[in-house]
Amino acid sequence: MAELDYYQILGVHKNATPDEIKKAYRKLAQKYHPDKAKGDKQAAEEQFKKISEAYAVLSNPEKRREYDLYGSRSFKARFSQEDIFRGFDFSDLFDLGLSEGIFSRLFGGLGGGSGRGGRTRGFSQFGPDMFKTGTTRPPVKGEDLQVEVPVTLHEIAFGTEKLISFTRNGQVERVTVKIPPGTLPGKRLRVAEKGRPSPYGGPPGDLYVKLKEVEHPVFKREGSDLYVDRRIRFSEAALGTKVTVPTLDGKTMSLKVPPGTASHTKMRLKNYGLPNAQGKGRGDQYVRIIVEVPTTLTKKQKALLEELAKEGL
Repeated sequence: MAELDYYQILGVHKNATPDEIKKAYRKLAQKYHPDKAKGDKQAAEEQFKKISEAYAVLSNPEKRREYDLYGSRSFKARFSQEDIFRGFDFSDLFDLGLSEGIFSRLFGGLGGGSGRGGRTRGFSQFGPDMFKTGTTRPPVKGEDLQVEVPVTLHEIAFGTEKLISFTRNGQVERVTVKIPPGTLPGKRLRVAEKGRPSPYGGPPGDLYVKLKEVEHPVFKREGSDLYVDRRIRFSEAALGTKVTVPTLDGKTMSLKVPPGTASHTKMRLKNYGLPNAQGKGRGDQYVRIIVEVPTTLTKKQKALLEELAKEGL
């Protein structure tokens, strides 16, 4: 898709006023007037279409805002020629003395009769069919909105409902959003037609609710798996011990730590992680055993360790 810079086509800067845009357009329209231009008539017609398209967009505050927001290429992908010229005041073209035959060839043809002086009348009657070229694009929908919502690990695991407040068209609105169990952070939940209204008669945009995880003081999450750390002493790692660990379900589990367990060994509690968002199975919970090495020793502890060292430990 060709890149068109409407400001460059009209020769105006991006902060140009409506009057400056109109003045630039009329000057160029006289230069490339298809009925008056000298030389290559076809080239003049093509240029006239370009400057008229640029003027149709930049003279409309809403379309100009969309063009500035999305850029040339994205704007042309979102808006058909029908969308661009919808609501355009064609009297700006006829005031240039453009003949109906040229107008019809350039802009897809007009129905209706002629008023006094041969000028086509009733511009408002020419609806969406005026610019159809064999394909019909659906009406352009409004702009989507997005809000970020904090969720706790418990809410992620078991699901919840959130009352969401957001601003639309300068008004604060509220909507209740259901968050299914296992819906992981980063996921966007769609609320249909709660975005901005379309300025061109299409459906409203959508509201997207993006989930942001609140850090848990005990559990760490990796995908659907949960991790919790348990610290044991060096002697417990060597001789073996038991540790108790909580689960997100509210249970307390007792785990046997075998003698000789190395630091950062992971012990698995199967199916105690987060539920799968598709409703099948759960992740696991892992207990990481952290062996603490003392940084300070009493005289007795040092003496005992020295004895153990002599025994090859």
